[in-house]
Amino acid sequence: MNLEGRKIIVNKSSKELSEILKTPENYKDFMPDGLQKFETREDGFKFGLQGMPEIALKIDEVTEEKAVLKSASSSLDFALTATLNPISENQTEVQMLFEGKFNPFIKMMVEKPLQNFINTLTDKIEAYK
Repeated sequence: MNLEGRKIIVNKSSKELSEILKTPENYKDFMPDGLQKFETREDGFKFGLQGMPEIALKIDEVTEEKAVLKSASSSLDFALTATLNPISENQTEVQMLFEGKFNPFIKMMVEKPLQNFINTLTDKIEAYK
């Protein structure tokens, strides 16, 4: 299952953005309203949203071109990638991409909430100061 967020322009360099995305604590600023739990770990974070199970993510790779978060649970196989495409010294095009391997039943249950989550992440990153 693949999902995409819309492409946005962020008024930060890709270097600045990659530094922000390396730090687990910073992801709290991008979480949707309804966040009920947020715990940082050395290499990632765990969060809980109203009406959804808790999700643990590890920061797998962060470069000036992308930031990759992967599931910290062996029972779920997915990655959330933010592509960082420099436009100028102070602007970067960002797009969220989700890739997961789910059975058809799970896919049916999670596809819409995941797309909403990606859309909210995109909005929060776009508004980030």
